[in-house]
Amino acid sequence: MLRPREPTLLLEVDNLDVRYGRTHAVKGMSLTVAADELVVVLGANGAGKSSLLRALQGLVPTAGGRIRFDGDDITALSPPQRLRRRLALVPEGRQIVLGLSVHENLQMGAYSRTDAAAAHDIDGVYDRFPNLAARRKMSASVLSGGEQQMLAIGRALLAKPKLMMLDEPSLGLSPLLVEKLFDLILGLRNEGLAILLVEQNTQMALEVASRGLVMELGRVAMQGPVETLRHNERLAHAYLGHA
Repeated sequence: MLRPREPTLLLEVDNLDVRYGRTHAVKGMSLTVAADELVVVLGANGAGKSSLLRALQGLVPTAGGRIRFDGDDITALSPPQRLRRRLALVPEGRQIVLGLSVHENLQMGAYSRTDAAAAHDIDGVYDRFPNLAARRKMSASVLSGGEQQMLAIGRALLAKPKLMMLDEPSLGLSPLLVEKLFDLILGLRNEGLAILLVEQNTQMALEVASRGLVMELGRVAMQGPVETLRHNERLAHAYLGHA
């Protein structure tokens, strides 16, 4: 009888620590993300979720622990080196360059590329996001919040990531745009993109993820398959509004 094939681990984080002076933002964090998997990180403001993603991208130094990506230790690599390894972050607040055009922002997403297909892939982003195509020559400052989020995701896609990290992508969006955003995230996962999602919209996040972790004060307070988390009384009371 054939045994089920073990999932290929794309991201392996072991005992990660992040400090800002005396503040211990992430404490002994360990997690994995398999290829084609969507893992959600939940938790209240100040739990350390954004610090975790920024440390994984190399934007803040780590105080301890190890990060392996696609089989290699990347703990000492710079953010551009990690991006070239195809690890991409869509940061909280989008952080697009408002003084540049939509097209120029997308070109920035492909700056680490050395292949000749970047222009074709930008056209692919326009096919995915027709609103951006219609505004390609306009300043990014004229975009709505939802369009700015699409631009930030499109920019990250141009790095051809194996793993995309999304930090609070639904923040500030209307309920209708939130639904469209999560449809997009689910579609990306179904296309084979691994995703690590930090999100405060717990209901929607648990609908698209396969596994979840809950952070409290820099540590993993609970984790498991989303069905297990969805029926956890403590999580339901704290994040889902259930009595």
